[in-house]
Amino acid sequence: GYCLETPLKTDTRLRVISLSEHQGMRAAINIGLAEAKGKYIMKIDEHCVIGKGYDKIMTENCAENWLMIPRRYSLDEENWKRNESRPIQDYHYLSSPQKSSYGYGIFVVEWPRKTKERFESKYDIDDTMIFQGSCWFANRKYFMEHVGFLDDRIETYGSFTGEQHEIGLKYWLGGGEVKVIKTTWYAHLKKTKKYYKKIGWSNKLFKKDEHTSENNAWLTKHWMNNEEPNMIHSFSWLIEKFQPIPTWETYKI
Repeated sequence: GYCLETPLKTDTRLRVISLSEHQGMRAAINIGLAEAKGKYIMKIDEHCVIGKGYDKIMTENCAENWLMIPRRYSLDEENWKRNESRPIQDYHYLSSPQKSSYGYGIFVVEWPRKTKERFESKYDIDDTMIFQGSCWFANRKYFMEHVGFLDDRIETYGSFTGEQHEIGLKYWLGGGEVKVIKTTWYAHLKKTKKYYKKIGWSNKLFKKDEHTSENNAWLTKHWMNNEEPNMIHSFSWLIEKFQPIPTWETYKI
């Protein structure tokens, strides 16, 4: 569980749910989905600050079959505001299958070239191939019908891996769309070993789940082989839609 040092302001719309044990990110999202009652849902990490009026901007611009991601800044944690000296992160892509410290997989990668190329106001709401995962917003009814509760079985995604893959690919390949909206924003703290050391937390908090490599390998095979049921597009359709994509230029699916 997580104990708040300072109680939150009393608001009848607010419910604080404490977990009895660490159940993983996917299980926590599912608990939130089960409790949600409104027209829209939004997931955001606790180590974020959000732009004023974001709720009105998001609700007024979100089509029923869209998953929307606000423009992302880095967080200035000392002053708890967005760090405007760091690059903006509007777009992300899925890499071609490759090895990393997280095993073999298709990984979410920042796409700074596309962010720079599509900075004009006509791209204020724009397609993005995938998203970083710290914040997303959607119509609750459509989400539950086309994504539903996240799969957190050890033999598939596990407790932490592939939130972006499962949600983003079920939207794109199932007939929905994933959008970045640049007229609102949030700022996210990127936690590293250096940060954990700075605040005196155990490095154990930074360690990957023991099944991460297996989960990444599974989801890569699952999506690239079009094993997900009820999709109307193939994985290759998504690659063709966003080409040219770094690492995919010469890859044969």
